[in-house]
Amino acid sequence: MKKILSLIVCSVCCCVTATAQQSYTLEQMKDSALHNNIAIRSAKYNIETAQQQRKEAFTKYFPNVSGTGLWFNANHGMAQTTLNLSESISPELGAALAQSLPAEALAALGNPISISMMKNGTIAGVQAVQPVFAGGQIIYGNKLAKVGEDVSRLQLQLSENEVEKTAEQYFWQLASLQEKMKTVEAVDTLLADIHKDVDVALRAGLVMPNDLLQVQLRQNDIASQRLKLQNGISIVRLLLSQYCGLSDTAFVISYQTDVTSPLITKHDHRQALLGTTEYQLLGKQVEATDLQKKMAFGQNLPSVAVGAGYNYHNLLDNNTTFGMVFATVSVPISDWWGGSHAIKRRKIEHQKAVEQLEDNSQLLQIRMQNAWNGVEEAYQQLLLAQRSIEQSAENLRLNRNYYNAGISKMSDLLEAQMLYQQSCDRRTDAFADYQNKLLEYRQAIGQ
Repeated sequence: MKKILSLIVCSVCCCVTATAQQSYTLEQMKDSALHNNIAIRSAKYNIETAQQQRKEAFTKYFPNVSGTGLWFNANHGMAQTTLNLSESISPELGAALAQSLPAEALAALGNPISISMMKNGTIAGVQAVQPVFAGGQIIYGNKLAKVGEDVSRLQLQLSENEVEKTAEQYFWQLASLQEKMKTVEAVDTLLADIHKDVDVALRAGLVMPNDLLQVQLRQNDIASQRLKLQNGISIVRLLLSQYCGLSDTAFVISYQTDVTSPLITKHDHRQALLGTTEYQLLGKQVEATDLQKKMAFGQNLPSVAVGAGYNYHNLLDNNTTFGMVFATVSVPISDWWGGSHAIKRRKIEHQKAVEQLEDNSQLLQIRMQNAWNGVEEAYQQLLLAQRSIEQSAENLRLNRNYYNAGISKMSDLLEAQMLYQQSCDRRTDAFADYQNKLLEYRQAIGQ
């Protein structure tokens, strides 16, 4: 018998463990979304790409080392000439040669001699070229690559803000539906009590059958609302699970609905502007266009480089190696025609970015003020909804007493019950809206 009881207890414990639901807070949901959302992963890849681009730009400071090799075999020598020695021999030298050389040798000197060289050969070498001055293009290019990396990090912050906002909206939407479900359950319990009282009164002949019918119709309406809420909760839970990368869709969320005072205070919007991601992105745009303008100017300046190399060839049928040092100067001349227009274009783009920074800074401050107004309005709406619950609850209590005393109609009692439910739902919506407004304001001031 004890063994049987032990098995039963173990089975019950296993069932309870298997059906236990994982509970998540808002912060846990947002953290999960940040770790699993595809937009965040894509933004992180952009950061890695920008880092590699910055490292690539840094290599331009170092010498450019290159090696070359060439083997060739031509159909005839690339260097060909004909020598006529008789034309270059003076009369005095000719007389001296006539006395010392045989007649056959003297006759050969009078014939032209054909010479052909470099019909085939091998050339190889390695060179290192160090840029000395390139119009600032290397320096500005590295700074521009650093700006690109900073921009990718700021864009990651924007993506994180958007992911947090969406996750929180889903979270409070689910919380709102669950609170409405609690209200429906409470109203259903209330209607069940009313139904019981009316049924007893009807059996005693104290009320009309129509009163019981009105209660039943209202119960049917509550059942319909419960079905809609169940479907809504199921869909929103699936959306939240997919967005946050959760494998389990049977989770529950943990939150507090009590609000006694505003959860945030107003900040100095001019000071907060400097910390917003949008403002920093605008500043980076100004910085980038300024660097691009300087690079366009540098492209039209002379460039200087020094180098050293070691080479080998066997063009004259001898293996020859030699080292050398050299310096190069490149001066763009005709490029100034188009380059001057490129510089003007970059100046215009820079001025445009400066004006956009000023204009959008004002718009960002307006957005902050509008978001704060939304917080204050949502908080006042929440207080009004809370007072409406208290008033509608008292109205429901009085109407129920009046009905029980026979001085009120069932329609009045059911209307009071409906007003109470609407007040509860309005408070639930106001609370969710208040949380969303708080999030919008925090993101607007860069928190």
